[in-house]
Amino acid sequence: MSGASFSTSFEAVGLDEAVAKLMRLEAFDGAQLMDEAGAILESSTRGRFDTKLSPEGEAWVPWSEAYDNTRNHGAHSILVAGGWLRDSIQSYATGTQAEVGSNLVYAAIHQFGGDPEESNIPARPYLGLSSEDEEDLHDLVGSYIEELLH
Repeated sequence: MSGASFSTSFEAVGLDEAVAKLMRLEAFDGAQLMDEAGAILESSTRGRFDTKLSPEGEAWVPWSEAYDNTRNHGAHSILVAGGWLRDSIQSYATGTQAEVGSNLVYAAIHQFGGDPEESNIPARPYLGLSSEDEEDLHDLVGSYIEELLH
């Protein structure tokens, strides 16, 4: 399989008990909630191409000086030349989890890095769950509960 992705569930952010209770309600739509969670994470992931920060808040490794000299700085930045990788980021949700990733062949090497002997491409993590993502997911579930109660 080509590409790179990550999956998360509400258990990963400590909301599994709240969501389990929600699932008992007739009006609860887990697929809709996870779809909204996936949209939040997709947007956050795309935003990392602007900030150049990993989900943990660490700056991406800069280009080598030699590679930097080959770039058109008005049109290129790290992991963004034509925008294909950023634009390929998509989310997919089921009733219990959301997955965010890219199906591009080179997505994984940019996420995890390459063998220094072969490609020497450093890891520049763009997939993952940041602390802001966790807060946004907590807010989402809180809003969903408020909506169900009214």
